[in-house]
Amino acid sequence: MKFELSQENLAWDRISQRLIAHTHRVSYESLSDEVVYQTKRRLIDTFASALGAWEEPVSQMACKIASRSRSDQMARVWGTHTMTTPELAAFANGVMTRSLDVSDTYLGKSRGHPSDMTSGLIAVAESIGADGKLLIAATSIAYDVYCSFCDVMDVNAKGWDQPVYSVIGCVLGIAKLMQLTPDQTGHALSLALTSNMALAQARRGHLSSWKGCAGANASRNAVFAAQLAQDGFTGPTAVFEGVGGLWQAIGEFDWVLPESPMIVKTHTKSLPVCYHGQSAVLAAFELRDRFQCSDISAIHVEGYKTAVLMMGSDASRWTPTTRETADHSLPYCVAIALLDGEVTGHSFSNDRLVDPAVISLMKKVTVTEDVDLSNWYPDGAPGRVSITLHNGEVLTSEIRYPKGHEKSPMSDVEIEAKFIGMASHTLGRQQTVQALSQLWKIEQVSNVASIIDLFKPHE
Repeated sequence: MKFELSQENLAWDRISQRLIAHTHRVSYESLSDEVVYQTKRRLIDTFASALGAWEEPVSQMACKIASRSRSDQMARVWGTHTMTTPELAAFANGVMTRSLDVSDTYLGKSRGHPSDMTSGLIAVAESIGADGKLLIAATSIAYDVYCSFCDVMDVNAKGWDQPVYSVIGCVLGIAKLMQLTPDQTGHALSLALTSNMALAQARRGHLSSWKGCAGANASRNAVFAAQLAQDGFTGPTAVFEGVGGLWQAIGEFDWVLPESPMIVKTHTKSLPVCYHGQSAVLAAFELRDRFQCSDISAIHVEGYKTAVLMMGSDASRWTPTTRETADHSLPYCVAIALLDGEVTGHSFSNDRLVDPAVISLMKKVTVTEDVDLSNWYPDGAPGRVSITLHNGEVLTSEIRYPKGHEKSPMSDVEIEAKFIGMASHTLGRQQTVQALSQLWKIEQVSNVASIIDLFKPHE
């Protein structure tokens, strides 16, 4: 498709022009077989993360809200018979995707969960009858935008949250799905970003349910912004570089879109724990068979700067009262790993949060930054756990690349096991296997809705 901006809108700032051009340049045919394959793996992983969280209270609340609305174009709330507006399907399915904290991750100067965008992309693809090839291209574009933004600017340290770049990536992927013109794409981008800055307070102190909903809300807002642009609404043409634009809010940066798709550089998760704690939990697993928990005198967890900031720098991490705080707590997650030898969704139940054994072991945990580990980040996501026993013996384990990291990837068998294990309870075994088979062949599907129809409860 030839890329042209109208004479009227040649005033788009440089970054907007680059993003518009990238959106219209990428097509399914431009993607390698490896990128298509990796995109399908991410889609399978995202559906697994969502369907495994269907019974979580926050998921049920989001589903209830979505069930109240209808529109001419409809999309399914996964795991239900509910058809709702694309915006609310994006929100409800996005909330489910993030609820168990087991969805994919990207680490750069900023960080986050690019699969937060998938619920918006799927909702639009389903509602307009897009084919699988177009969805794959749109997903690749969204990941390119999200991940490359993370690489050029640390907005998290400036007080801004992941939806700032999530809404940009999602709206451009949606623009591809809706086949908006270049000018419409620019307005969708501008409308999405201008009205959807998000505060990092969502991830500080005692964590509320909104921690896992912020990305879903960005997808919801991206759907709406694209709809506005399609129907003629306009946004400011200098949303990045103009007076009052993003540069003035977060600082000036240069953003060049990648030549090679970035979805291959994202990391999947094998554990329902904040990504910055994955290595420490895996290190604890390696050690636990060498002693009894009653033998422990002290537990020292060392991590890179971001891991300590997110999971071990606030007093709330030693007294978690919500699931959201507990799965972002190094003391809690390491204690559970040592006590149980596993970390699952049930590890964060209310009963476990007040379990005297867990509370007692958390009190023995200290968390500090190690400069050498910080130097490995974001190339790696290292963690080190040292256990001091009552007899004075010290046992140490260190993991640099947790399972699912780009340099320690989950196999297809492991991705499939995650999907089947997390989706079967809602869909039933036979329907889950059928859905998995269709997802592996999604590029052959003429209408994405035919696959999404499999994500309703088994009869």
